[in-house]
Amino acid sequence: MPEPVGPLDRLPRWLRPRAALVLGSGLGRWLLHGAGELVRVQIFDRAMTLAAQSFTSIFPLLIMLAALLGPAYRARLAELLRLPDTSERLLQEALAGSRSSAFGLVGCLIVILSATGLSRALVRCYRVVWTVEQRPAGAAATGRQVATVVALVAFLLAARALAWLASLLPAPRVSGVLVALFADVALAVLLPWLLLGAGAPRGPLVAGGLAFGLMMVAVRGAGAIYLPRALQSSTDRYGTIGLAFTYIGWLYVLSFCLLLSAVIGAMVTGDRAGGR
Repeated sequence: MPEPVGPLDRLPRWLRPRAALVLGSGLGRWLLHGAGELVRVQIFDRAMTLAAQSFTSIFPLLIMLAALLGPAYRARLAELLRLPDTSERLLQEALAGSRSSAFGLVGCLIVILSATGLSRALVRCYRVVWTVEQRPAGAAATGRQVATVVALVAFLLAARALAWLASLLPAPRVSGVLVALFADVALAVLLPWLLLGAGAPRGPLVAGGLAFGLMMVAVRGAGAIYLPRALQSSTDRYGTIGLAFTYIGWLYVLSFCLLLSAVIGAMVTGDRAGGR
């Protein structure tokens, strides 16, 4: 009967002693446990789901606001989305004939309620990561889902105000990083708290928020260089549809960081649920 093959047996002989040393250390066990957690929560699939839900939930809300608030907001929307010149003109032309009457009360409610698909996807992700059993239900759940979407849109719209605030502080570049770090931590803590209420475990919630903020320091810096060039390149090659591909790819990166920070928060605190 053949002997069972362990993970080290699949490695080259010269690499096995080093791998055994790493896996035998505390760091090695922690990394191995972390890899197992990422597989358990299916982070790649769930990040893709969140990216797609974000695209179909947040963008319609921004377009609705552009139609309701008029031409002045349309210019700010194009700047917020970092649209190339050709796509900015296309957005202006598409919304030029739209007035506040284009979105009635019923239409606005439909857009907002449709956007709660992102909130429900986030609830499923957090419940899997932290193994939370209880969650708000009924009207309370719907209210929390709407509040989550509104908070995300408000965070996007406040980005410009935060950058302006940082420019008034000493050492504007350093202040800008610190202000963005605080905002990212606050967002990563606020979202699961809104969605899960008392079911959100406090330790992983705070630790995950800090991890997300630190990740975003690097991601924001990379995005400031990558995103405008990628948007322009996609527009030149594929037209407007290229923007969708680029944004979904970028949203995938952000969603992956959000889920990864939640996993790290649970691992650091050693508490994967509200009650062990």
